[in-house]
Amino acid sequence: MLALIVVAIMLGFPTAFTLMGLGMIFGYIAFYTPGQPWYQNVIFDLMVQRTYGAMTNDVLIAVPLFVFMGYIVERAAIVDRLFHSIQLASGALPGSLAVATVVTCAIFSTATGIIGAVVTLMGLLALGPMLRAGYDTKLAAGSITAGGCLGILIPPSILLILYGATAGVSVVRLYAGAFIPGFILATMYVGYVMARAIINPKLCPKPPREQRPALARIAWELATSFLPLSLLILAVLGSIVFGLATPTEAAGVGAFGGLLLAVAYRQFSWSRLKESVFLTARTTAMVCWLFVGSALFSATFALLGGQQLIEQFVLGLNLTPIQFLIVSQIIIFLLGWPLEWTEIIVIFMPIFLPLLDLFNIDPLFFGLLVALNLQTAFLSPPVAMAAFYLKGVAPPHVSLNQIFAGMMPFMGIQVFAMVLLYIWPELALWLPEVLYG
Repeated sequence: MLALIVVAIMLGFPTAFTLMGLGMIFGYIAFYTPGQPWYQNVIFDLMVQRTYGAMTNDVLIAVPLFVFMGYIVERAAIVDRLFHSIQLASGALPGSLAVATVVTCAIFSTATGIIGAVVTLMGLLALGPMLRAGYDTKLAAGSITAGGCLGILIPPSILLILYGATAGVSVVRLYAGAFIPGFILATMYVGYVMARAIINPKLCPKPPREQRPALARIAWELATSFLPLSLLILAVLGSIVFGLATPTEAAGVGAFGGLLLAVAYRQFSWSRLKESVFLTARTTAMVCWLFVGSALFSATFALLGGQQLIEQFVLGLNLTPIQFLIVSQIIIFLLGWPLEWTEIIVIFMPIFLPLLDLFNIDPLFFGLLVALNLQTAFLSPPVAMAAFYLKGVAPPHVSLNQIFAGMMPFMGIQVFAMVLLYIWPELALWLPEVLYG
């Protein structure tokens, strides 16, 4: 079953329906009873139960609302103003344009968890100005791709919502746990860019002093672009983390707040609203059908003894908890090359999760490690999805090899962040423990 699902996805078959189809075929054969009408096979009852269970999962309601918030913010040109204001405010810093790019990516990632949208939009907004300013192509490309992948980890990450629904872990605790690692990772990105600019100023030429705007203009730009979006994000995430609202309620407020910002900036139109709703419906349908297909596939896999077989195999290796963590993360990293993160979460997490109890590993900690790991997979050649998103909007002279080379140092930073999280799990577990006990 596992081999066929990977082969089918690599051949281009739709993941959700491949999962459902394989689950149905193997289940039908396994539960076949001679003389029984075909429609009375147990697999059909299982399909109904699993579909109903996935569709009545309250956690998933937050997905379309957060996705809509991201799309409406993206299409209302709010990020354009945000990037411009941060660029002006950071003008005196070494590598100011690259710093502004990473910071804008981090903030935009909190408005949408869609990696392709962040990388593509920031590629359009930031790559051209950086290249015209004389920035090193590799450093410029690495800043955009690495910053764009922060949405996998930084709340309100769609990945964490799906992981919480799959693992039965509180999304609120996952969001609280992701804050410190996400902040540390973004800070390390900014620190790396500034260090490269200080060591070799030719990589990131500073703008002439006379071109820097007055403080009054910087303050006005920040007050009219950075502040409103930041307040919306703080209201959404703060209400979740401090227990004032559920993720679903906060997502509804965020979606409505995104609409209000679009109206306030005079960027609202029916065509933009229609496009945002359509893209939200398409993304949500994909996620929900993936969840249904995964539920049926994993249930059939477990009923046929697949889960028990894997547990016996893993226990037979006599691994320590830290060895199991390392081996599992290597597998997930390799899966991140050919598969999307949604497929990894819904297909392979149900296989890994029952093993966590055997090694006494906190599923919340494991989920944050997976999120950090998948960011690394997005930046690792030869199948680094972030590179292809950027190449699609980059000027023709920017080669894929240059983008790959620019991503490698940032991937090293992510690996270092994973090592820090292995050594000090409290980085992820301290805030949920303080807030919720």
